[in-house]
Amino acid sequence: MSSKRMPRQPVPALKVPVIEHGDWYMAAQKPSHFTLILVYRGFLHCPICRGYLKELQTLQDEFEKHGVNVLALSTDTEERARTTHIQWGLAGLPLGYGLPVEAARAWGLYISTSRGVTSAGIEEPARFAEPGLFLIRPDGTLYAASVNTMPFARPHFKDVLMMLDFIIKNDCPARGEA
Repeated sequence: MSSKRMPRQPVPALKVPVIEHGDWYMAAQKPSHFTLILVYRGFLHCPICRGYLKELQTLQDEFEKHGVNVLALSTDTEERARTTHIQWGLAGLPLGYGLPVEAARAWGLYISTSRGVTSAGIEEPARFAEPGLFLIRPDGTLYAASVNTMPFARPHFKDVLMMLDFIIKNDCPARGEA
């Protein structure tokens, strides 16, 4: 495991384009408490991602009330990202795209290769990142990470919000650094 993913250590640099928002820089994030980066498999080809992103969109205001900046991000192309932004009705949710596979690996994400057409009837990209959820402190250090090898068993956003209530109230330190 790369030390770049260790709790209490700086996360890798990240700059990605975001639909309707221009470029997004990890170093420019100054949340009250955390930045939440949700990496998902892909806008169009993953039906599980659609429901997950809609849930995040619904709860985005709650995350903001907790002092958390949100970014949803994939390895998808701009064309696929824009198509999904419209088709899935994700207005207001910052959707980053074009995450290079090498950058995804630096974040500790697993990379999959295409298995062809999915259950959604869309061709998977040749290579793409599997899901991951990261909470980063305002100082750019990793607080928590949940990384998956497949599309299933992702953290529930309502559980993350409850966790944030506890963490913020009790000033809990990051764990898992040893």
